[in-house]
Amino acid sequence: MSAPEQLEAVDTLVEHLKTALAEKNWEELSRLSKLVKPTIEPVMTALEAGELAPEPVRERLATLQTYCDRANISANAAKAEAQQALKEVNQNRSAAKAYQNVSSNRPK
Repeated sequence: MSAPEQLEAVDTLVEHLKTALAEKNWEELSRLSKLVKPTIEPVMTALEAGELAPEPVRERLATLQTYCDRANISANAAKAEAQQALKEVNQNRSAAKAYQNVSSNRPK
């Protein structure tokens, strides 16, 4: 893969991250996060070999980092929402069970 194609691969990854983030597609975000390192490594090798200028690489890495950070923040927020929902379900279940116990033990 040529140096410009490597930069295009980073751009493509960023676009896919952006789309998955907008759709809150956690499976896709997980899959894409595994592609970050294999996408970046050849870019860094080309940069070290002088095949790429530093500024375009820096810009792309900064953009990629932004979307990775946003994905992590969104995933953590979704996880917290799910945990809160489960907590509320458990509280409702406990309350219903307590009511059932009280109502079934009442003298008739």
